[in-house]
Amino acid sequence: MNRVRRISNELLERYPKQFGIDFDQNKATLKDLANIRSKLLRNRIAGFITAHVRRATTEREAVDSETELPEI
Repeated sequence: MNRVRRISNELLERYPKQFGIDFDQNKATLKDLANIRSKLLRNRIAGFITAHVRRATTEREAVDSETELPEI
């Protein structure tokens, strides 16, 4: 798991705009960006990246909804 986390974080730092919340799209992007021969490892990395991006998006939306001004 440490290898998956390390590779995922490195790819997210280098290419933050390339990844989204869709697993299949992240898997295809990962195939283009990195040479990972193992299908299992590529799927685990794509899954970790997808979960990370979804979590970040959810947190960002929660913060945005808290900072909105109430209508009077």
